[in-house]
Amino acid sequence: MASTRQRRVQELLVHEISEILRRELSDPRIGFVTVTGAEVTSDLRHARVFFSVLGDTTARDDTTTALNRAAGFVRSEFARRAQMRFVPEIKFEFDPSVERGARIEQLLEQVRQDEKNASGAFEAGGDPPPAGE
Repeated sequence: MASTRQRRVQELLVHEISEILRRELSDPRIGFVTVTGAEVTSDLRHARVFFSVLGDTTARDDTTTALNRAAGFVRSEFARRAQMRFVPEIKFEFDPSVERGARIEQLLEQVRQDEKNASGAFEAGGDPPPAGE
């Protein structure tokens, strides 16, 4: 369980790194990136910053590589803004939860459409759906 200090540093990382990526970084390999979260070790020396990006697997891999190459710059900018005694080493990792959530939403919508089509066919005089469905 994260301490209050860890949670505050994590929130600060997400906020400041989002701003740094949006305003300061101009690498063409970094597409539309959203910082989704951060995890900081208990000694505040290392941080994993999670992100999502639009695009396919190639875009994700290119963005991960570009972000990790820019980690030193991002860390120095974060240090300038955060005024902390120790600034964590930053490692960027892709966050697949956004894609999973979109896929779940797509499947739920498909189920809703199937139920709507099945009830519409029944009301139009079609055969009732089989028992148990």
